[in-house]
Amino acid sequence: MRRAFVAVLMAALMLAAPAYAGTPQSFERGSWAKLRAAHAGKPTVIHFWGLTCGPCLVEMPKWGKLLAERPDIDLVLIAADPVPQSPDEVAATVARNRLERAESWSFTDRFFEKLRYEIDPRWAGELPRTLLIDAAGNIVAMNGVADLAKVRTWLDQQKK
Repeated sequence: MRRAFVAVLMAALMLAAPAYAGTPQSFERGSWAKLRAAHAGKPTVIHFWGLTCGPCLVEMPKWGKLLAERPDIDLVLIAADPVPQSPDEVAATVARNRLERAESWSFTDRFFEKLRYEIDPRWAGELPRTLLIDAAGNIVAMNGVADLAKVRTWLDQQKK
């Protein structure tokens, strides 16, 4: 009887908890507006990356280092692969690169072109891509691997 109770309890706990505590939020149509509203009025760095993007994966540890150095950074990670990725794989990559403190999202809508269009109608989907959004809502886009020295300088300018 006791074994059965323990087995049921363990099964219930496994079902209640996600595989990773940092499971990304589902990025679908309308998420961009919600994200922008949630971060309105404060400088925010939004980094688009993907599990199928080699340069993105090489760059991720550098973002982890920046996040550790700069507790003031409001960093949002969006896994924007055109092919849906497992939330567990996205979460594991975020955790492996010490980015758990960053807000994490993952494209989940099959019509990823519409997601990209909501974000920026001129964006063709190339990864990695970083947006620096100041408190007034002005956006500076950085295509390709981000120059983190420029990101640091931008962060310092936001304090003035």
